[in-house]
Amino acid sequence: MINGKKIAVVFPAYNAEKTLTQTYREVMEQGVVDYIALVDDHSRDGTVALARTLPGIHVIEHDRNRGYGGNQKTCYRAALAAGADVVVMVHPDYQYTPRLITALASIIAYDVYACSLGSRILGGNAFSGGMPWWRYVSNRALTLFQNVVLNAKLSEYHTGYRAFSRKILEEAPLGDFDDDFIFDNQMLVWILGRGYGIGEVTCPTKYFAEASSISFSRSLKYGVGCLQVALSYRFNSGAATRRIKRAGETP
Repeated sequence: MINGKKIAVVFPAYNAEKTLTQTYREVMEQGVVDYIALVDDHSRDGTVALARTLPGIHVIEHDRNRGYGGNQKTCYRAALAAGADVVVMVHPDYQYTPRLITALASIIAYDVYACSLGSRILGGNAFSGGMPWWRYVSNRALTLFQNVVLNAKLSEYHTGYRAFSRKILEEAPLGDFDDDFIFDNQMLVWILGRGYGIGEVTCPTKYFAEASSISFSRSLKYGVGCLQVALSYRFNSGAATRRIKRAGETP
């Protein structure tokens, strides 16, 4: 626990057998985690069998692949059901170091922010961690566009290392969000739209053979989705403001 708050870690897993043990060990080394859930999205390797041998992991199996967003929905619902006050998503492919769990969770446990992100861009070490140049360029371009459209100042919207307060996860319309990768972006846009602040922590990035990564074509689809999410929010919020003004009310 941190500041009397129950800390949960969730693993959205898909073919993570080769990296799960190392990720798990570093999570346990932090000494602040009260609950761990691994949701397996119909892996084709031994992820589930291995997870069941690791003490303290609550294993949930999907009977079919429900997508990255669909996996997270199950993760967060399981953590809430377990009574978590703070939920940290850690990818079991070891792309993000679990050694930042305490930092990300503390931001929320001490009521500084209701959401925190591990940013690969802060600190300027993305390339040294192996991030491909085209990913870096697209990350920066999309982030700049979204910051302008959303009137925000995040260093990136595309990290998979995230922590949320119980309040956010209870309020968020998880079921309305996409089941694929755009889920992440929808969550952040919803959080910003609700007026919640978002804290960021510098996070080293690691790209290697066992780390999960989406193809260029799927990255392109994701990028288009991010643009659509931002523009949809801007259009809808602007339309709502105009309706209020026409009704003679103060927005």
